Amino acid sequence: MKKQLFGLSFGFAALLMATDMAAAQQRNMCAKREVVLEKLTGKYGETRRSMGLAANSGIVELHASDNSGSWTITVTHPNGITCLVAAGTSFEAVEEELPASLGAPT
Repeated sequence: MKKQLFGLSFGFAALLMATDMAAAQQRNMCAKREVVLEKLTGKYGETRRSMGLAANSGIVELHASDNSGSWTITVTHPNGITCLVAAGTSFEAVEEELPASLGAPT
């Protein structure tokens, strides 16, 4: 009886781990840069608005659409793979300097 219970528990744990791995793969929002940019441009009408170099040598970019207001932040790794970091709506370009008390360079 103990062997059957152990085997059943082990099988159940394996099933949970397999399900968890499949969900993680679905959440993986990375692809070749060309594929990601094509999707952002073609489907969402987003264009690159700004970019910078991250500490891990990744290129961080903000893409946005004036028409729909959608925006996406991506990171492109040195191997050419681009990952979606965040996305949202109601994009608005702002060009104002923050006061030093709010984090502007002094």
